[in-house]
Amino acid sequence: MFLPTLVVRSRRVVTPRGTRAAAIHIRNERVIGVLDFDDVPPGCPLDDATGGVIMPGVVDTHVHAHASGRGDSGFENATRAAAAGGITTLVEMPFPGLATTTVAALEAKRRAAKGTCYADVGFWGGVVPGNARELAPLFEAGVLGFKCVLLPCAGDEFPPVSDSDLRIAMPALKRLGATLLAHAELAEPIDNARARQRLERRWVDRIPGLSRTSRRYTTYLDGRPKEAENEAIARLIQLCREHQTRTHVVHLSSSDALTPLFHARTARLPITAETCPHYLYFVADEIADGTTSLRCAPPIRERENREVLWAALANGLIQMVVSDHASEPRDGSCGLPSLQLSLPVTWTGARARGYTLDQLADWRCRAPSQLAGLRRKGKIEVGYDADLVVFDPDTEFVVESRSLRHRDQLTPYLGRRLRGVVERTYLRGRSIYSRADGLTSPHGTVLSRDAN
Repeated sequence: MFLPTLVVRSRRVVTPRGTRAAAIHIRNERVIGVLDFDDVPPGCPLDDATGGVIMPGVVDTHVHAHASGRGDSGFENATRAAAAGGITTLVEMPFPGLATTTVAALEAKRRAAKGTCYADVGFWGGVVPGNARELAPLFEAGVLGFKCVLLPCAGDEFPPVSDSDLRIAMPALKRLGATLLAHAELAEPIDNARARQRLERRWVDRIPGLSRTSRRYTTYLDGRPKEAENEAIARLIQLCREHQTRTHVVHLSSSDALTPLFHARTARLPITAETCPHYLYFVADEIADGTTSLRCAPPIRERENREVLWAALANGLIQMVVSDHASEPRDGSCGLPSLQLSLPVTWTGARARGYTLDQLADWRCRAPSQLAGLRRKGKIEVGYDADLVVFDPDTEFVVESRSLRHRDQLTPYLGRRLRGVVERTYLRGRSIYSRADGLTSPHGTVLSRDAN
C-alpha cells in the first residue's frame, strides 16, 4: 500500500457521491484515496481546510487567452488569473491571435504556452472554409475538438463556415470521434435588425435630445436579436440530426433556443450547450446607457431570460457554465474579462437561488471536463489528477482592481459584491495559489488529447 505525500481534508468535500467529510490522499500528482476525515498517516503533510469546502479544480473550456504564438505572454497572464480563481485547467479557443486551424498553428501555440502556465492548458482546433484536410492531422496532434463560427466575428483569420462547409466537416469529425463547438449566431437576422435601426435613426436623429440612441444598451441588444441565435441553433440541430456528429453550442444566451434543444435531446441527438457567468449575473434592464464594458456576443438579455437560463441549468438542459473570458474585448465580438471571478460570480447566483455546491461542481468541473474528453479532470476521485480548490462559500467580498490578476482589471464586476473566496488552489497535488501568499511558480502543462 502506497502512503500519501500530502493529505488535504475538510468537513465538506464535494465528491461524485455528494458533499461529505473526507481526507483526500495524494501521491504522484494523483488522488490515491478519498477516506474518512481522521484517516491521516502520522507525519504526513496535512492541509486541514476544515472551515472551507474542497471542490475539484474548475475546468474552463472557453477561454480567449489572446496569446498569438509570437512571443507574447497571453498564456502566462491568463493562467495566473485562472489559478487565483480556482481554475486548474483551461482550454483555449482558436481566435483571435493565431487561429488553431493547422498543425503549424497548434505547435506555435504550444511553444508560446510551454513553461509559462500556472494551470494546465489544452486547445480547441478550428474549422474554417477549406481546411477539411487539416482536421484529422490536428486531431492526431492532440487538439481536444473543433470550434467554428457561423457569422463574421473574428476577422479574416477565422472566417465563418457555411452549411456546405459543415456538411464536409461534420462527417469527418464524426469519423474522428471529435466534437464540433459552434458560435451559434447568424448574420442575416443581425443585418436585418441593424438595417431597421438605421432607418429608424434617420427619423430619430431629427428630434432634438434623441440623437444618441447608439449609446443605449437597448440599441445594441435590439441589433443582436434572439433570432440570430435561435435560427443558428435550429440549423445546428438539423446538421447534427443528419450527421450524428457531437455538437456543442457555446455561450448560449437566448432562452427561446431552449425548446428546440429540449426536443433535440429528447430525440437523443448528441448536442449539448453551455452558458456563461455574465448571462447568469447581469440583466439588460439594469445596464446603463454608454456601458461598453458589458457588450459581448451574444448579448446580455432581459431578467426573465436570465431566470430561464438558470432553470435550464438546474434541469440539465444546459450542462455547464464556462467563462468565455476575453482579455482584450474586441467591440463585443466575444466575452468579458472574468477568469479570476467566474467561480464566485456563478456561486453568488446559484446560492441565491437555492442551488448546491454539488451542482456548482457539476456545472464548473465535471461537465466541462467531459466535453473536452479530459478523463482525469473534474472530479475528486481515485485515479484523477489532484486538482483541488479550497473554497470559502460563505464569505462576501467587493471586487477591487488591486486584487485581480491579468487584465481582469477591465472586468465589469468591479465594485460588485460577490460571495465565495478561493483560499487555495492545487494543481496535480502542488499548491499554485494561496490567498495568503499569492501565486507560486508556473507548473501547468500543455495538454494533448491522448495524454490527458
